Amino acid sequence: MTTINRRRALSGSAAVALGVPVLAACGSDDDTSATDPATSGGDEPTGEPTEEESGGAAGGEALASAADVPVGGCLVVTGAKVVVTQPTEGDFKAFSAVCTHQGCLVETSSEGEIPCPCHASRFSLEDGSPLSGPASAPLEAVEITVDGDSITRA
Repeated sequence: MTTINRRRALSGSAAVALGVPVLAACGSDDDTSATDPATSGGDEPTGEPTEEESGGAAGGEALASAADVPVGGCLVVTGAKVVVTQPTEGDFKAFSAVCTHQGCLVETSSEGEIPCPCHASRFSLEDGSPLSGPASAPLEAVEITVDGDSITRA
């Protein structure tokens, strides 16, 4: 019986759809060491990030230093896709940095709002609601913890 793995299915689909030859990547079709706990030496994946993947912090992923977030502005943490805001001194909030219009990442700003560079949408530092532009839905809130100068995802 021939099994179809992801690589074979995707390369076959591409070849059929485009009518072009597809080169195989390194590795065999029978390579299951990355997903088989018996051969990979690891535990079965749980879907939860490991301590190393979550930034090593017990309370969550380290996002920023409070000193890096301008008062009346925002700081985008690109890797985490989070924008941290400080509407008034000492008041920190966080939202998804993915614009609700077409998925662009918003930008860091000290201009009193969260700007999206793609289509000029602007969002509130207070609640992530759209202030202008084609975006009509708010940025999704992200729970954070502020401990001294450290801002982490809750």
